[in-house]
Amino acid sequence: MTNADNKSNSRIELITGDPEKAIRKLSFPMMLTMVLALSYLIIDSIWVAGLGFNALAALGFIFPLFMIILGLGSGLGTGTTSLISRCIGAKDKDQANNAAMHSILLTLIISIILPLISLIFLKDILIVIGAGSVLTLATEYGQIIFLGSFALLFNGIGSSILRAEGDMNRATYAMAISSLLNIIIAPIFIYTLKLGISGAAIATVLSSLISCMVIFYWILIKKDTYLALKLRNFSFNIGIIKDILLVTLPASVEFFIMSITTIIINAMLIIVAGTTAVAVYTVGWRIVSLGITPAMGIETALLIIGGVAFGAKNYKKLELSFNYSIKLAVLISLVLAILTYIFAPSITWLFTYSSNSAILAPKIVEFIRIFCIYFIALPLGLASSSVFQAMGKGSTSLVLIIIRDLILSLIAAYILGFVLHLGANGIYWGIVIGIILGSAISYLYFRIFLKRLKKDAINLNIN
Repeated sequence: MTNADNKSNSRIELITGDPEKAIRKLSFPMMLTMVLALSYLIIDSIWVAGLGFNALAALGFIFPLFMIILGLGSGLGTGTTSLISRCIGAKDKDQANNAAMHSILLTLIISIILPLISLIFLKDILIVIGAGSVLTLATEYGQIIFLGSFALLFNGIGSSILRAEGDMNRATYAMAISSLLNIIIAPIFIYTLKLGISGAAIATVLSSLISCMVIFYWILIKKDTYLALKLRNFSFNIGIIKDILLVTLPASVEFFIMSITTIIINAMLIIVAGTTAVAVYTVGWRIVSLGITPAMGIETALLIIGGVAFGAKNYKKLELSFNYSIKLAVLISLVLAILTYIFAPSITWLFTYSSNSAILAPKIVEFIRIFCIYFIALPLGLASSSVFQAMGKGSTSLVLIIIRDLILSLIAAYILGFVLHLGANGIYWGIVIGIILGSAISYLYFRIFLKRLKKDAINLNIN
């Protein structure tokens, strides 16, 4: 047996062994990967801040559309990871290989269709969502991002294949290379080459493309992964497509829901406080996104370990994985919330260093401190959604997301922001309250579902 075989087998032993150990071993590299992935958005904001708050607002308006790409990539990755993990849990390597090949096929189809549709309607959509005052800037950035969406999509699916077999380290290495490259070349394209906001988009696409090339070098050329992406391992199976899409579509729609929520929140903020509030929300949300990466990293680890446990019909391990994930995520999020609250002014300076954007600093600090509570509440909702996705029940996860993000958060934001006339801060508090309520509902529902699942398993054994 070769050294590569030993490494791949040890990764499989990890994800099929002690769930607590596996959650720890997989989640921390995943947290770093999430941080590096979010650095694309954060770095863009930091460098674009030097162009003024209009450029930041343009990013704010294009972000909901950018989330469509992120949603498709993440959704397809989630569906792929879920199915491959269940196949590994059921000890069916051939099916796992075939699932990976089908995911590549789906990614290829989406990467062709998405730019064609989005570029035709981009300007019209931006006008509808209120970006008229910064239409040129938003269009410049958006066109390049959608043209290069294939790099973002294949980067995501390649990482998902590595993660599904427990290879978190190399997925992190590739993202680190990409992120560091983006840090270096973004200011060159924006300022040295005088490409402005277009330069930020070019840097994002180019660095993502290089990350993609590194991942597929390992999979296709070095060939030292557990899964093998070879044509002889591909046998078209509509059942596999359906299985992947049963998780992919709801998971992608979750991002679409987040996109719709962002568009509505932007519209609310424009009414109560103008375009400046959109810039504050754009910067503040990216900082918040960085703060919730531990919970998101643990959620991804739970997706893998939960999928393996469910595939093996080991519901005790599924419950243990769920409980441990929440405990770990809440503890880390609590520490981050405290640190973020204390150092909010220093963090804000990174995005308001220029005279053009300094006016936003006090409002961004206020935004960050309100959302520190969000850090602590979110893990319950994320873990619940993740474990349903792990079981292949993407539609259940989607319903919980709709209740949390689209219904409860927006209703609370409207009541506090408009009915009670609390303005922008009322909208922010409404989002936080909605997340708290929605996460609690998700957690309780999974507890009820798991109880029924275990009861059914006992009845089947008796019969």
